[in-house]
This record gives sequence, structure tokens and C-alpha cells, in this order.
Amino acid sequence: MPWLTLIGAVPLVGALAVWLPFTPAAKARVVALATSVVALVLTLAMALQFDVSTAGEYQFAETYRWIPDLGVSYALGVDGIALTMVALSAVLVPVCVLAGWNELDPEQSKTFFALMLVLETFMIGVFAARDVFLFYVFFEAMLVPVYFLIGFFGGPNRRYAAVKFFLYSLFGGLVMLVAVIALYVQGPGGPDGFLTDKLTGLDFSGTATERLIFLGFFLAFAIKAPMWPVHTWLPDAAAEAPAGVAVLLVGVLDKVGTFGMLTLCLPLFPEASKWAVPVVIVLAVVSVIYGALLAIGQSDLKRLIAYTSISHFGFIVLGVFAMTSYGQSGSALYMVNHGFSTAALFLVAGMLIARRGSARIEDYGGLQRSTPLLAGVFLVAGMSSLALPGLSSFVSEFLVLVGTFTRYPAAAIVATVGIILAALYILLTYQRMFTGPKRDYAAGWRDLDAREAFVVAPLIAVIIALGFFPKPVLDVLNPAVERTMQQVGVTDPEPTVAGITPAAEGTTP
Repeated sequence: MPWLTLIGAVPLVGALAVWLPFTPAAKARVVALATSVVALVLTLAMALQFDVSTAGEYQFAETYRWIPDLGVSYALGVDGIALTMVALSAVLVPVCVLAGWNELDPEQSKTFFALMLVLETFMIGVFAARDVFLFYVFFEAMLVPVYFLIGFFGGPNRRYAAVKFFLYSLFGGLVMLVAVIALYVQGPGGPDGFLTDKLTGLDFSGTATERLIFLGFFLAFAIKAPMWPVHTWLPDAAAEAPAGVAVLLVGVLDKVGTFGMLTLCLPLFPEASKWAVPVVIVLAVVSVIYGALLAIGQSDLKRLIAYTSISHFGFIVLGVFAMTSYGQSGSALYMVNHGFSTAALFLVAGMLIARRGSARIEDYGGLQRSTPLLAGVFLVAGMSSLALPGLSSFVSEFLVLVGTFTRYPAAAIVATVGIILAALYILLTYQRMFTGPKRDYAAGWRDLDAREAFVVAPLIAVIIALGFFPKPVLDVLNPAVERTMQQVGVTDPEPTVAGITPAAEGTTP
């Protein structure tokens, strides 16, 4: 069975069904939810057939010649890393559809939910693509539904935010297109010359060529991630986007950047990746500290969450380019964990804004007395964001820091400051919004209703479950990380104990 094509096609068919004129506007959200649930069930069925023992190899592969004269193939397949990202997309879309259930009037909801389903198809495609040109097509196609979701349904500055997001991403995509073509020229060519399998392990005639092509890919992924200093589009886009769109934007779409670094930049350009490590490590550490500092100073709740994500993406990039198995496994797991914790934070923010009509933190206070369940969900998600032991992000952040410390101890020590700053921006925000005396404005507020509880409950369950037992996910990710390490040609550093390396055992220091 062509699992990946089927999973990607179901949301697209659902989008067409939602958009059809004879579909009642009041039923659009029902069709969208049912479609996304079907895609989720198919994804789970595929995941149950995934062979963990060969998780480093592509499975469920499909390869068809698409444009043979140009060397383009329709090639799909997932290893352990891609499978977890496809699963993350499939889980979050029905959650976001249910979260936006009452946000729009029926006529607007048709377009909104149809665009959400189209976006799901593109997200699944970009994570499953095994042809570099096909990856680029999905990479760029994602811009279109997100642009309209922000520009049509966002906040008062939605047009500015949508255009800024589009221009940044389009620029990165065009630079990557030049790099994609250059990579094809360097490869063996032929009717399937864009396949990643054929482009991995190329013998570049000169280091300058490899470095230039690497920079084209890396810039596009750095903008998408986003990393400092090409990050400025994210706070505006996340602040203006509806809560469900912000979840997919930060929780899934931005992961395409770090996913591309780990699964394309490193295997395709091993020498250039090692050449760029010192600069990338510095940029990642700056992103960690810079994002955290700006999060502390935010007065807008959604912008605060966006800046926390910039800090978290710094950790992910740090682990990827630490060139250790611990670091890269931690980064791959971090992409999953960050998706769930950030989703919970954005959804709670959306629920609060729907009640209060304001995203300003100073407009809230004393909510743990009026809405204790809402306060509790925010606290658990926030504690996961600051990597509290027992919650999901702790494991991934710990692995990233350990993996980085074994090779770049100074970078790991500075990045650890980000954990302290995370405690500040989460706990201060909780104190300002949820503690203190009960406010009059919240007297008639309801706590989580059944729909809202059903939206956040799975996220909290996953955050707690992966905090105590991340092994099933790590078992899927580790073989793919090991394969990447082999392709790059790096191994973990030999341990040093009490200042004596293994080679110096038996000698007196």
C-alpha cells in the first residue's frame, strides 16, 4: 500500500470536499475534523508497521518518474526522524481544527479549514520527500496556505505579518532553488538525478563548490527555523495568526528548517557542514540567549511564546551541529517535544484571548482562582518549556547539552544560561497572569469546557508520557541519527576521566 501518498492525499481530498459549493458551511468543520482524524488513523496504522530495527533506512518507499527530462522523481519514504515528524503533523492538525471550532462564522470557516487541510498535505509531503526537487516544491508550497491563513484570519496587523513571513520565506526558498540546481549539476544527472540517495556521498571537485551549495540550503533552513539574525518574521506572524495556525506554524512548519539541516545539509555536504560548525554553534548559542532575553521583556503573550521558540530552536540547531550522537538524538527528540509543549501554550493563549479579547499580559491576573484548569494546563506546558525534569523537554534538552559539552564545553555552558532565563520568562508570566487576588473581570468566566479539555488533554498526556518514558521515540530516532553520523564521517569523542584520556591510561599526568 502506498501509505505516504494515501496519508498526504486524504487531507487534500478533504479540503476539496470542504470547499465544494454544495457542502453546507455549518458542516465544513465536521468534514475537516473527520478528514484529519482519518489521516491520523492512517498514520498510526503505518507507524505500527514501521520496522524499528531498520529505522535508519527509508521505509514505505515510493518512487515514480515525474519529470524525467529534468531528473525529477516523485519519491517518498520515511526513516525514524521523518516518521516522527509526519506523526507530529498528523496529531496536531485535528487538535488545531478542534481548537478553531468556534473562532469563525460558518462562511469563513470553509476557507479556513480547507486551507488547514491543504497545509497538512504539504507538511506530510515535505517530511516524506526523498527527491530534493520534490522537497523544494513542498517547501515552497507551504507558504501559500499559511500566507492566506494569517492574512485573512489573523489579528489587526495580519497583512503586514503575512507579507513579512512570505517575503522572508520566499527569499530563502529562491536561494535554495539555486543551490538545488547546482547540486543536480554536480550529481550524476539522469532521469532520477534529484534523488537524495544519488546525491549523498558526492565527490565535490572543490571545497568552495560544496560550501556555496551548503550555504544556499542552510540559509533557507535558518530562515525557516528561524535562527538569529533571520528570525524577525516569527514574532509578528505568531502574534497575528489564529491560535491553531500559530501552533502549526511554530510547532511543525518551523521544524522543516531543523529537519532539513539534520537530514539534508549534513548528509549531502559533510565536509562543508564540518567547516561551518564553529559559526553555526555561535549563532545557535546567540539564538538561545537572545530569544530568552527578549521573551522576558514581552508584554504580548503570543509574542512571548514566539521568542521562547527562537530560544528552543537555538538548542535544536546546537545539538545538530555538535556532531555527536547524543546531541543529534536530543535535537530530533526536541523537535517532537517542542511541538507539543508549544502547541499547548499557544492553545491556552488562544482560549484566554477569546475570553478577554486581549493578548497583553498585564490585562490578566488571579486566573488560577477563576479558571484553575486553564492555569494548570499553562503551568504544565510552561514547565515543559523550561525543561522541568519529568516533562518531555527535559530529556531532549539534557541530551543536547550533554552531546554539545563532550565536544564544545564552552558553548554548552553558555547555552545552559538559557535554562535559567527560561525559568524567569515562564514563572514570571505565570505569576503575572494567574496568581494574586481574583479579578472582577473574570467573575463570569467558565473554565475549560468539554471541547477545550479534549483539545489540550492529549497534549498534556504526551508531555508527561515522554517525560517519564521517551525510549520508544528514541528507539525510532537513534538509528537514523547513527546513519547521519556515518554519512558525515564523525564519531563521538572519546571520554576523558579526571583529565586522563584513554590513550594515556597508565601514565602519570
